[in-house]
Amino acid sequence: MSKTANALGHYLRARRELIDPAQAGLAVVGVRRTPGLRREEVATLAGISADYYLRLEQGRDRNPSPQVLEALARVLRLDAAATEHLLSLAAARPTPARRVRRETVAAGIRQLLDVINLPAFVESRTFEVLAANRLATAVSPNIRPGANRLRAIFLDPGEQELYPDWEQTARNLVAGFRASVGSDVEDQRIVQLVGELSLASEQFRRLWARHDVTALAGGAMRLNHPVVGMLELRREKLPLADSGGQILAIYHAERGSEAARRLERLERLDRLGAEASTAQETARQTA
Repeated sequence: MSKTANALGHYLRARRELIDPAQAGLAVVGVRRTPGLRREEVATLAGISADYYLRLEQGRDRNPSPQVLEALARVLRLDAAATEHLLSLAAARPTPARRVRRETVAAGIRQLLDVINLPAFVESRTFEVLAANRLATAVSPNIRPGANRLRAIFLDPGEQELYPDWEQTARNLVAGFRASVGSDVEDQRIVQLVGELSLASEQFRRLWARHDVTALAGGAMRLNHPVVGMLELRREKLPLADSGGQILAIYHAERGSEAARRLERLERLDRLGAEASTAQETARQTA
């Protein structure tokens, strides 16, 4: 059995190791050699046999009933997004290897990126940037076609400096990545990306091992931009229909706020820089 084939078992183990026995109502006596709950404690609290739970973790039983999954979600204190992830792992079946195809962004969405006066970009379900407008790239050089948001956050010190709350940002990104890929953990793009980041970043390796899951959502964000200063923004993430999991991400500031004025300044600076580059190139060609 491959390491990724028992995704349900890995998830159950990771989540039980995060549960404080005292919070689960268990009396803690002496020193415990393992973190979180023991297998037999999970089984008892869920109302199933220890042997059956062991088979679930080891991948020897892959057909838990909805009632068992509901009980496990309760014991492991899973929220709605994490419970949905648990259900998707339990329902997953092995799939044949698929040929990786280059993703494309619909022409209408590309036109929208060009006309919208806000930082906006499209990312794949593996967080690869597929398309971006100029203002998005001005916010971060790593928001450009071909870049990957996970690689940037964990491997680029310049990207990390943009985020005053980098650790929480990184944690949310990894949890969102798990939600995005769901049970499709044998996709070679995902396997290669996770392997690369696990080797290169101890922080990623630690967060990935937690198996946290966060549903797709927008929210507040702060960016310490090197040119215009602190940007307090809102991030919206909108699923694109019939796109294979692509997401349209838009950053915006409250109307009339200092952040809105700084975004406008960044847009002007970027436009002037582009015009100057065009003029220099024209002069070079006509010289």
